[in-house]
Amino acid sequence: MSFVHLHVHTEYSLLDGACRIKNLINKAKELNQPALAITDHGSMFGCVEFYKYAVEQGVKPIIGCEVYVAPRSLYDKNSDRDGEYGHLVLLAKNNIGYNNLVKLVSTGYVDGFYYKPRVDLIELKKHSEGLIALSACIAGEIPKLLLQDRYNDAIERTKEYIDIFGTEDFYIELQNHGILEQQKVNIKLVQLAKELSLKTVATNDVHYIEKDDAFSQEVLMCIQTKKSIEEDHMRFETNEFYLKSESELCEVLSAYPESVKNTCEIADKCNVELDFNSRYLPKFKVPSGYTSSLYLREQCNIGLADRYGDNESARERLEYELSVIEKMGFVDYFLIVWDVIRFARENKIPVGPGRGSAAGSIVSYCLYITDIDPSKYSLYFERFLNSERVSMPDIDMDFCYRRRHEVLEYVTEKYGSDHVAQIVTFDTMAAKGAVRDVSRALGIQYSVADEIAKLIPNDKSINIPYIISHNPKIKDVYDSDPKIKRMLDTAAMVEGMPRNASTHAAGVVITDQPVSDYVPLYKSGDLISTQYTMTLLEELGLLKMDFLGLRTLTVIQDTVDLIGNNFNINNIDYNDKNVFDMLSCGDSVGIFQLEKSGMRKFMSELKPQCLEDIIAVISLYRPGPMDSIPTYIKNKNNPECVSYLHPSLKPILEVTYGCVVYQEQVMEIVRKLGGFTMGGADQVRRAMSKKKASVMEVAKNEFVYGKTDENGEVTIPGAIRNGIDENIALKIFDDIMSFASYAFNKSHAAAYAVVAYRTAYLKCYYPKQFMAALMSSFLDNNDKIAEYIEVCKQSAIEVAPPSINESDDNFNVSGNKICFGLAAVKNVGRTFAIDILDERNKNGVFKSFFDFCSRMANSGGINKKSVESLIKCGAFDEFGDFRSKLIAVHEEILDITSRMNRYMNLNQVSFFGDVDSDDDRIDLPPLPDIAEYDINTKLSFEKELLGIYVSAHPLDKYKSLFAGKTN
Repeated sequence: MSFVHLHVHTEYSLLDGACRIKNLINKAKELNQPALAITDHGSMFGCVEFYKYAVEQGVKPIIGCEVYVAPRSLYDKNSDRDGEYGHLVLLAKNNIGYNNLVKLVSTGYVDGFYYKPRVDLIELKKHSEGLIALSACIAGEIPKLLLQDRYNDAIERTKEYIDIFGTEDFYIELQNHGILEQQKVNIKLVQLAKELSLKTVATNDVHYIEKDDAFSQEVLMCIQTKKSIEEDHMRFETNEFYLKSESELCEVLSAYPESVKNTCEIADKCNVELDFNSRYLPKFKVPSGYTSSLYLREQCNIGLADRYGDNESARERLEYELSVIEKMGFVDYFLIVWDVIRFARENKIPVGPGRGSAAGSIVSYCLYITDIDPSKYSLYFERFLNSERVSMPDIDMDFCYRRRHEVLEYVTEKYGSDHVAQIVTFDTMAAKGAVRDVSRALGIQYSVADEIAKLIPNDKSINIPYIISHNPKIKDVYDSDPKIKRMLDTAAMVEGMPRNASTHAAGVVITDQPVSDYVPLYKSGDLISTQYTMTLLEELGLLKMDFLGLRTLTVIQDTVDLIGNNFNINNIDYNDKNVFDMLSCGDSVGIFQLEKSGMRKFMSELKPQCLEDIIAVISLYRPGPMDSIPTYIKNKNNPECVSYLHPSLKPILEVTYGCVVYQEQVMEIVRKLGGFTMGGADQVRRAMSKKKASVMEVAKNEFVYGKTDENGEVTIPGAIRNGIDENIALKIFDDIMSFASYAFNKSHAAAYAVVAYRTAYLKCYYPKQFMAALMSSFLDNNDKIAEYIEVCKQSAIEVAPPSINESDDNFNVSGNKICFGLAAVKNVGRTFAIDILDERNKNGVFKSFFDFCSRMANSGGINKKSVESLIKCGAFDEFGDFRSKLIAVHEEILDITSRMNRYMNLNQVSFFGDVDSDDDRIDLPPLPDIAEYDINTKLSFEKELLGIYVSAHPLDKYKSLFAGKTN
């Protein structure tokens, strides 16, 4: 076996490693290195991707981690960050070692984090089985002690590690990157190893792949530390931290040939085999006397009776779906999802009608997981789950974004905090960001970098090399300016690399045993996440769920609350002509999924008349399918234009006027015309969408001519046996294949069409309440609020300025107008706004500005800035005092009311004195005799604090400027 690299950092070192996993493994193959070890800083980010690709390429993956060891206990958080940890390299020999490594890395983040994720000797001893330890680079504890001439201390520390790992699995690590300290310490390390009968091993700290990549690595570190390369900045001392060949490493460590050979010995010991074929679903605790299957069936039957009554076809479909779910082992999964949705509904947390392919399941519908009848809209269970495609079910759930956290808290409490974790995601360096960051690190003027960045489209599929070759302006400057060339080449190198780890907005994993029994954990602030992404968690057989916060559900609920009168959004008519007339006029600003200008134009031409039309609109208005929009509109408005290659296509395609729009239609054509099972049809649909040419050739042959088994029995009849001409069958298959890569999941579109229709219904019949709720959902976005206020004006809906006695914290409806929300005023904030409402509801309306200040003096949110903002935007106008006068005295009044509040809290004599004494009385300052602000000043204040003009139309500002003037 050739030399093996045992100490490699990848791109997941987060701006400290320029080794892309695939490039790294490909380079190892090129260098004839049969194995490679990944040991990123304190984490296991990327190790599963590393494992999978290495196995695929015939390189043996060695999974490890360079951990940080606390000098005392990992719970000891000393205030001095320097020298408070030492490096130690751990490599997993087997699956027991891998699991122990997962535990140690999790403990380092969850319990031991202090500047770095740290472990200690106690934890190492507890989880040492199956691990090999290397003494690490010069930042390791033992090399540090030797560099400090503390040889005896180094011996004692080494003995502690030998006690933990044994002499066979603790190696003394030797490195030579051309650093003087390494060369000095290597002599002492060899001496120590000999004295304690330990083996040495050669390693090379790899932070980038090629030697020439050293500069890109330096730029990455400048980006990380927010430094310019021209400043004093963190850097590696040499450019030797690249993936060396065997001959190169043998040369730099020529004095220690045995250490190079020992890399192979370690590689032979390491044999981790990750399992991608098992599932580790948590168990749902059912009531006594029930099995999981029996309890699921009972809940489904309750829902079936409610949804369908005595409908026999619905019962048959339910029985079929339940048999598949039971056979595939997903009963507990459905019960877990049902329970989560049940909790939300019972606690009046708005839940979406469904998302994704789960809407095609009648089990989901009967369990109230989804809220759209799959049989009514030809939605297929097999698109979601079938025994011919073994994969985890995936039910994503939409909740009110304001209350999503309550659902997560419920799940955490039910299954245990150590059984539930959120999921990591990686923010990567996009092309624009890479150009800006690299330019900053290289000291290139911001204006120059900004000009180049603006030429880069907001399309993640387009990378920097493509942009250089296809944009003449960028190509010219790239060819003519060496600095820009270096910048763009470096940006291309770092583009796409993980910039930082964060928590996925929706992903949650629930496990039967503690999460850290399966995957390593990562802690950011108070949030604990897995170190593996959601795709990898699914591949490892864990239950991943998406709890999504959907703004529109909150808007719908807020609208319903404003309407009152026991209005029930679930009882609306989905065939209301007035709603479709409104959409046909292109009046869909604020409507879920339908408010883009192109979408409004589409609907004004289409003239939707039913929910099926809305489903199609959502499905077609995307890149690719948009090319079919003109045909769809023409066929819809001119039925005589619709034609079919074969009559059997009509019942499948007539709902979309002869166009293939949905994945479900592709499946039905393959099933009905070709004779495939529904599961087999889904396999063909998947192959078409992924453009797998070899699979498609087989599928095409089977679709047209059928298939027989080894006994001559027909297993797939084929279109010809079903009475379809060969040439027509070939043409049909080619047609659906061209559409399949663009066809949309109808189940998802149908569920979202329901949400879209509900918002349209509310806008049509309750426009004031709907627009108030809509604007409340964008309190942090002045541009959106301004846009929607303009929509209100066009609809003759008055939006009044903030009022201290009429406004709520959010936008609300008072009489025939919408009142501006107090929490939307800059510098006020929701906490103070709610305090104002609480005081008003408890003790009545405010009678004057002073009354407001005195009654709100106890509020933690009140301050001179917040009160000044309320004055300037007109919140106190109803008291009849000029804004200018209140601004002049508000600070003095606030000081007085603040002192008054302190006195009263200390049970002092009344602030205003006894009846018979004026000694303690303090008079309020009189309002000054000054003029009100002119209209332009008032408008400028409103624009600053509200983001819009409310005292007058914006044009009035300019009219006043030209008062008395002529053209």
